[in-house]
Amino acid sequence: MSHFIYLVRHGEQQDAEHGLPDGPLSARGKRQATLIADRLSGVPFTSVFHSPLQRAEDTANTITERLPGITSEPSALLFDCVPSGPGADMPAAFEPFFGSVTEAQIEAGEAQMADAIGEWMTPSLEDRHTLLITHNFVIANFVREVFSASSWRWMGINQANCGLTIIRVRTVKAPELITHNDLGHLPPELRTGLPVDQPY
Repeated sequence: MSHFIYLVRHGEQQDAEHGLPDGPLSARGKRQATLIADRLSGVPFTSVFHSPLQRAEDTANTITERLPGITSEPSALLFDCVPSGPGADMPAAFEPFFGSVTEAQIEAGEAQMADAIGEWMTPSLEDRHTLLITHNFVIANFVREVFSASSWRWMGINQANCGLTIIRVRTVKAPELITHNDLGHLPPELRTGLPVDQPY
């Protein structure tokens, strides 16, 4: 039997370009959330969780409107965070990112991600479908965990707003990445949140 984990990055945030730490979805973010909601409406989810930040909660509310009998629960394990500090084998090109990150932020992120992996990257005795609405770095760290990659390797793994990643956790075999950052439900003009030099 398998535990399927569906990871969705929140929709585009209103005024995100002004550096606000949190806020409601933009008009484009609402459209993104509606389209991922339509895509997921037929999945037999057993549970849904979201980051307590508003942009994730707004996305979760839009999705669960199309999931009869399912509500989304906030979880601090899905907060936006820095999942780890730099590693000895990390390319120097990533070092500037950590210039403004404190040791306390790194320690908190490591602890949060260890708990999140322990909570959800678990097999099931019967097929189970869990939806997590969260943030770019958090999803990247789940993907890193699938491959047991170096702790810093979440860096460079990017998800668009309302992109879909699916992980299958099995009882005996290693976890499997089913799909990563699938954007098939979004037209090109709604594919936001990726680095500007990355083709969509």
